[in-house]
Amino acid sequence: MNASPQSPSRMAWLDQAIGVLRSLIIYRRPGRQRGLQRMYASFVQPGDLVFDIGAHVGDRTLAFAALGARVVALEPQPQLLPWLRRAVRGRPGIAIRREVAGPRPGSAQLQISRRHPTVSSASRPWVRSLRNHNRSFQHVHWDDEITVPMVTLDQLIEEYGTPAFCKIDVEGLEAEVLRGLTHAVPALSFEFVAGALDVTRDCLQQLDALDTYEYNLIPGEQRRYRFAQWQSGAEILNWLEAHGDRLGSGDLYARRPVA
Repeated sequence: MNASPQSPSRMAWLDQAIGVLRSLIIYRRPGRQRGLQRMYASFVQPGDLVFDIGAHVGDRTLAFAALGARVVALEPQPQLLPWLRRAVRGRPGIAIRREVAGPRPGSAQLQISRRHPTVSSASRPWVRSLRNHNRSFQHVHWDDEITVPMVTLDQLIEEYGTPAFCKIDVEGLEAEVLRGLTHAVPALSFEFVAGALDVTRDCLQQLDALDTYEYNLIPGEQRRYRFAQWQSGAEILNWLEAHGDRLGSGDLYARRPVA
């Protein structure tokens, strides 16, 4: 018997198509690449190596490549991989790997939101926390689960070399990704989300144990730093604890202090 329009398989396909389309509209919109390239130009020079951990549909991978970098892009979601590969087709120096990064080699259970693939996560505690503490996530459903391979940042460094910049956007797994890093890198970014600042606190502690870093933040999908002067880890965390709920989410940037 043919599946009816309301059958689970048909509805799952529709949800997935809507989710991918939403990501393409958000991350491939006109003018976005110019803004990303301007933002990353202070971190990435021609010939540099960059890790894009959580590459999604490849907007930042493309920006790094346009700046002349070699890019190692990790993206575990099977529905996004064809779009990522299509985005970078014909561009040299880009390695795409269907893996998550984490604290040890092995595998992870990826919780997938078909309609909101940007928040698919390999962290069950993060998913539970956001359901309870962040109103903007109350409409999100994680409706599938797959097993994906896991690699550490140390393994990637051993294979490719030390990156000049490492972008980490893995929906609550950021601290676990950093547990797999024992080599300090010059600069990196990682996502923060209101309602899950314990993850951010953990990340800051791990980075401070690796090296001396200074920090700044960019709210949401903006392209401008919040602070004119870069902050210490304690200063940036205090500010997020006081004001992070108003932002919802964004990215923290860490760099070695500029002389």
